[in-house]
Amino acid sequence: MLKKMVPINTDAVVTPSSGNVFTDLGFGPGEAAVMGLRADLMARLRLLVKEEGWTQAQAAERFGVAQSRVSDLLRGKWDKFSLDMLITLAARAGRKVELAVA
Repeated sequence: MLKKMVPINTDAVVTPSSGNVFTDLGFGPGEAAVMGLRADLMARLRLLVKEEGWTQAQAAERFGVAQSRVSDLLRGKWDKFSLDMLITLAARAGRKVELAVA
């Protein structure tokens, strides 16, 4: 079965990224920086859980939180986690969080 070819919109305008999607979405520099850090740390914690093969219950024990909080983390509910809390979770999992200012 052949798929119908869809023409490419040649009138589309591509705007280069600033390097921070939150800045691109219109957030101010400070808020965009914090949101970017939260998103990055959250992704790293989800990856840690996956790489270690932890169940949600095991991750909850390691992080010192309820299993429902791990569920929120794994489902990407970024609005439920402050940067402070994400740093705390990483530290409880034995990870070192460093911040570099460029």
